[in-house]
Amino acid sequence: MSGLVTVSSPSATARPAAPAPVNQLARWDATTGFPGVTQGVTTSGNVVRLSKPTSKRRYAKRTWRYGSWTSGWVRPRAGWSFDQVVPSWSATTPKNTFVEIKMRARTTTGAISGWKVMARWASGEWIRRTSSSSQADGVAKVATDTLVAASSPNLDSYEIAVFLHRGARSKRTPTVRMLTALSSRTRSSGSPSSWAGVNTTLALPQFSQMIHRGRYRQYGGGGAAWCSPTSLTMILGYYGKAPTPREYSWVARGYADPYVAQAARATYDVGWSGTGNWSFNMAYANSRGLDAFVTRLNDLREAERFIAAGIPLAASISFSPGQLSGAPISSTPGHLVVIVGFTASGAVVVNDPAAPSNASVRRVYNRAQFEAAWLRKSSGAVYVVHDAAHPLPARTVGSAW
Repeated sequence: MSGLVTVSSPSATARPAAPAPVNQLARWDATTGFPGVTQGVTTSGNVVRLSKPTSKRRYAKRTWRYGSWTSGWVRPRAGWSFDQVVPSWSATTPKNTFVEIKMRARTTTGAISGWKVMARWASGEWIRRTSSSSQADGVAKVATDTLVAASSPNLDSYEIAVFLHRGARSKRTPTVRMLTALSSRTRSSGSPSSWAGVNTTLALPQFSQMIHRGRYRQYGGGGAAWCSPTSLTMILGYYGKAPTPREYSWVARGYADPYVAQAARATYDVGWSGTGNWSFNMAYANSRGLDAFVTRLNDLREAERFIAAGIPLAASISFSPGQLSGAPISSTPGHLVVIVGFTASGAVVVNDPAAPSNASVRRVYNRAQFEAAWLRKSSGAVYVVHDAAHPLPARTVGSAW
């Protein structure tokens, strides 16, 4: 198929002379449907469902039957090149079922990469959730949760495919109700943004990742390794979707904040040996009845719009000594914190899970310092997680949600 998927783009009232955005989001869900190529699956009811498997394979010492849905080529914007694509999905996987996400890319000169496995994922423990970074060719490679251009930025379009698996003797089917793909032309800096006037702090629970240091090493061992599931757990708690006692019944009795340990278990990526896979964290949030996806924002003015809508954001930051005053750690090559508000002067209020205790998680960071730390390496990457009571802000020129 030719590229025909609609991507998140400026509104109809946007000025046509606006500069091309550096981030664009393609989304398939109940509103858009799932136009594309199907083999052994149906897309009725606006979900992708395994109907009559067309193929079988051996994986993890078992035989599986599967079918697939493929998007066809997605071209975010004519004449616009990009260097990264990050998928997010919402899937239901009954016992002995799983989904596999694959992507490939095409360059501006027409060269096409091979299909890359981005994830093999299930909500339960009957398979080991995993990415695979050992995939590269002259066009693209996989970096855990991201398809990255071999030469930057020279990608023109991409395809995404979902393979739905069930055990050879099973009649159950996995379903996919939402899929997104964030294409970006990454950047390492941006112009400091002025305060838009939002003076609100959302009431999120406060959890420290550091109180888990050395615990449950099979899921990364807590401490510095658990910033992502700890940040996500604070957001889940805000929406009343934190793990239940039944879900974390495997955790040792008397363990502090067992819901954080459960989130680490549910997001652990065996292939990467960590809990920071962005896509896996969003898949876990989606499995809890929320709408969650990875995107990149252009600046803190965009983040303020989410806070005004009652939507906290987990933001990926990076800084060296002296670059983020008041931080509980001196430096980091990559760390997740939750933006929960802004002060009357525009400073950023965050829940920083790197704090040594739950009581010290709430921090207020200098706006310019935080914005630089956020744009420096992740180019404004965030987890967007919301429910029906908190709809997304209206799109504006250059927005990607």
